[in-house]
Parts: sequence; C-alpha cells; structure tokens
Amino acid sequence: MRVLLQRVSSAAVRVDDEVLGEIRRGLVALVGIGPADTPAIVERVARKCVELRIFEDDAGKMNRSLLDLGNEPEGAGMLVVSQFTLYADVRKGRRPSFTDAAPPNVGQELFDHFATAVRSHGVAVATGQFGAHMVVSLDNDGPVTIWIDSAEIGRD
Repeated sequence: MRVLLQRVSSAAVRVDDEVLGEIRRGLVALVGIGPADTPAIVERVARKCVELRIFEDDAGKMNRSLLDLGNEPEGAGMLVVSQFTLYADVRKGRRPSFTDAAPPNVGQELFDHFATAVRSHGVAVATGQFGAHMVVSLDNDGPVTIWIDSAEIGRD
C-alpha cells in the first residue's frame, strides 16, 4: 500500500463539477492499493497516518497528530482519494505501466477499508469516488508532504 499524505488548510474533490468530499484543516491521503495488500496492512497504514506528528504545536514544532487536532473546537479531517497511479512503473519506455496496482475490485474493497479504519480512530473522513475521473484541489500547508509505503513501515 502506498499513501501520499499532504497536510492541508483545505481540500476538496469533485466529479463532474459536483463536490463529493471536502475538508478544512487536516490531511489529504492519496491512496494506492497493491495486489499483496490485506486488511491488516491497510489498518496499520491508517493508524500511521492519523498518529503521525506533522502538525505544529504552540512552539511551532511538528509535534501534534491528526488525532490531537480532533480535540480542538475546529477539529480536523482527512480527505481520502483513490490513486492507483501511485503504482506506476516508469522503468521502461515513456508510457507508465500499472500492473503493480491491485485489480479494481480488490482496490475498491481495501480503499473503502482504509476510509473505515481512519474513521474508527474518530477522524472525520471525506472521500472521492473510486474509479472516477476526479479533480482534487488542495492548499498544502507548509508544504508538508509525506510518502508512506507499507513495505517500509514497522509494526509499532
């Protein structure tokens, strides 16, 4: 599983000019599912995303997580968008290959599981539409952009 996580001051996803999901402060998670991914892997990555200390504290240090912000009056959320192109293989030629991405039925099931796993931590979640052509707009705060690959994170 691969996630490109961006800290944002606001974000929205549209399909056919209709806003399907939007958040104010929080995180945008562009989520790619691989064929070897499992619900356990998805849950581990979801936990890592909500617990990452990438929001500033009162001293200006990145010392707070999305969960910490949930206790504030304005709260924070996560916009979760499917992104199979995170599995693009560009080693040969000029046209990316996507054979390393999970098949759509598996991808959608585990993508939905990721959104549910994030919600289980008490985080407000908005999503796009799996498989649709989406337009994602965001205001990256920092900018802070973090790459997460399930093969590279421990089981802490």
